[in-house]
Amino acid sequence: QVQLVESGGGLVQAGGSLRVSCAASGRIFRINAMGWYRQAPGKQRELVATITNDGSTNVADSVKGRFTISRDNAKNTVYLQMNSLKPEDTAVYYCHGALRTISDRFSVQDYWGQGTQVTVSS
Repeated sequence: QVQLVESGGGLVQAGGSLRVSCAASGRIFRINAMGWYRQAPGKQRELVATITNDGSTNVADSVKGRFTISRDNAKNTVYLQMNSLKPEDTAVYYCHGALRTISDRFSVQDYWGQGTQVTVSS
């Protein structure tokens, strides 16, 4: 019914940059917020950054000043620009959407993408 599809991950050297994108599609009524989480091997999934429909952002301290989240509401797409990457940023990055569907306009549901691997070499 709703799909979140990520793109843009890959391998980069420390200090480099990557941009990942996530496009939401399907029977979407309204997206309240979108964001990025990441999970490194042996660790729990953690929040990276989120952005609401009105543009308010929440960015993890570990990436503040290096990562920027943005959103194109017309395209239902969220971007994560990652600069000054460090080896500890290596993880699978998951897109998250908190949204209302056409068939259930009154409740906000969580949707996840399949994840995209970001690997930072030292």
